[in-house]
Amino acid sequence: MVKVIGILGSGQLGRMIALAAAELGVRAHIFAPDADHSPAGDVAYATTTAAYDDEAALDNFAAAIDGVTSEFENVPSSALARIARQLDKVNPSIAALDTAQDRLSEKRMAQSLGIATPAFWDVTSEAELVAALAALPDEGFLKTRRDGYDGKGQMRVSNTSDSAAIWQEMGGKPLILESKIDFVAEASFLIARDAEGRVEHFPATMNHHINGILATSTAPAPLDAAILQKGYDAIENVARHLDLCGILAMESFIAADGTLIFNEIAPRPHNSFHWTIEGATISQFEQAARLAAGLPMRPAMARGAWRMENLLGQHGDQIPGFYADPAVHTHIYGKDAFRKGRKIGHITYALSDSSDKSNKVS
Repeated sequence: MVKVIGILGSGQLGRMIALAAAELGVRAHIFAPDADHSPAGDVAYATTTAAYDDEAALDNFAAAIDGVTSEFENVPSSALARIARQLDKVNPSIAALDTAQDRLSEKRMAQSLGIATPAFWDVTSEAELVAALAALPDEGFLKTRRDGYDGKGQMRVSNTSDSAAIWQEMGGKPLILESKIDFVAEASFLIARDAEGRVEHFPATMNHHINGILATSTAPAPLDAAILQKGYDAIENVARHLDLCGILAMESFIAADGTLIFNEIAPRPHNSFHWTIEGATISQFEQAARLAAGLPMRPAMARGAWRMENLLGQHGDQIPGFYADPAVHTHIYGKDAFRKGRKIGHITYALSDSSDKSNKVS
């Protein structure tokens, strides 16, 4: 029988999982409130357009698939729990979704596992914000605990900031204040883990952000072997703690003294590992599809040095040139609107050596 995997979510990550699944002869069924005419829905075998709390739709979805995964971490874990009543193979795990949806839970988990974090404060009232800012040594970042991504839901603050104005601007939501980290590099790690606890690590990636949005990723990350091992050990501990079945990314800062500092996790494919489609022995998307379908994992090794650059809405005019460049692999996500700051695709290309090169996206 042909296997069918369910994917919760309809964005570009679901699209690339579905495409990778098709190469394996595995069909993808997308479940999302906007599944029809979405980046993932456009390439899927089937779609279900329904709310994540529609229990009847979730039950019908579960009956039509052999395994399920999520393409973004803000799917309610209750939806995964409902599907788990009918399916054994659900990933990443309810604990992984719950933890990744809350920045405070992420930081507390990292601390409990002995992974260094920035100093942080839980802020649920204006009075707690006043106290947190007073404790802040210098500058920091105030973030919503939930639903923030690509620099959204956060602001830079200092210990002299106007707490009343900030509290009002942030909407009175639960917040986390994190101290500013002086770092020399940003790196991300990606692990795959199956239901039996076996793991496969992808080579680490070095990242560069602009205005809170990932601009470029270079891999394998040119970091000291001891630092890389710290990252591999840390993410493996996190995956085990969360009883992960699927793939998990961890973003981190590298301090000047070599300390690895936890930033956040994502129990799904990650933007910084899009280079693996062309640049590794298996892409993150094929690995995710394999795990959702109950197929064996494959080792992930780099095929030389690679660069990934994100394409945002303002880069749309450059796409024809990338199509014409034989050295560039162009991936466009099928989004209807090319808004400034919105991710519309990415390019990847091989580097002739591990040194830095000029970016192609301008």
